Amino acid sequence: MDKALNDFDWSLIRAFLAVAETGSLSGAARSLSLSQPTLGRQIKQLENQTGLRLFERQARGLELTDTGESLLEPARAMRAAFGQLRLRAAGRDHKMEGTVRITASEVMAHHVLPKIIAGMREAEPNIQIELVPSDASENLLFREADIAVRTYRSTQLDVITKQIGTVEMGIYAAKSYLAKHGTPERIDDLLNHTIVGYDRDDRIIVGMRDLGWPATREFFDVRCDDQNTYWELVRAGCGVGFTQRSFASVDPLIARVLPEVELPTLPIWLAAPEVMRSTPRIKRVWDMLEEGISAVFGRGEA
Repeated sequence: MDKALNDFDWSLIRAFLAVAETGSLSGAARSLSLSQPTLGRQIKQLENQTGLRLFERQARGLELTDTGESLLEPARAMRAAFGQLRLRAAGRDHKMEGTVRITASEVMAHHVLPKIIAGMREAEPNIQIELVPSDASENLLFREADIAVRTYRSTQLDVITKQIGTVEMGIYAAKSYLAKHGTPERIDDLLNHTIVGYDRDDRIIVGMRDLGWPATREFFDVRCDDQNTYWELVRAGCGVGFTQRSFASVDPLIARVLPEVELPTLPIWLAAPEVMRSTPRIKRVWDMLEEGISAVFGRGEA
């Protein structure tokens, strides 16, 4: 087995971790952007090379054996070390070219970043941009992204952060909806309207409770957690909704209601691994993101 252990590559450990952490080949395949048969072959190859049985097939997927469980911590340590190696190597790249991977919320990626990225491509045609719309928290230290645009401050060690703006929220409805159901004049009038809410996300519920309403999930007749689909539901006339003023205010199908109601704002943060921040292409894209997003939302505190 010792010789076999010297021969297998990092991709097999990566496959092992992905299956262990998602609990299935299909989930692991999605997380690694690989096919399910490829993941299955990699797990089989790892088991054959080590002579160990790492997973047991269960009704809901794959479950680690005791042996597999014992290898989980050192495999995660390998992933962390490999991530640091990649970061440090990439941080030594001084060319103003190559790929920069940006992750941002789905709303930010859909409504704000395309125009900014178009400007980047005009200014720096040798820098390729990968945009990852995601409301999950990509791990910057594992190079899942080079720069993150987030509405919260990263707490990861060795990550540089900067607040570059503030998102102002508003209450909106389709003009077609208001024509049928009337325009609310006071905050309490919303109780007589359909409100589009989130499904499992509790942010709207918390916000309404802060306004003094004992809201629950059942308060919303239409519910959706996908932010872009949520907004399309509002635009289609499904009810009154809450979203960012930056793009809602210029939508010809939409009207703002109750503008006097102050809603909580969201900070916008940039984040990048410290060892990568001074890499020329990362620094250039960071600066262009800061300039472009600040122009849309206004500058925050440094």
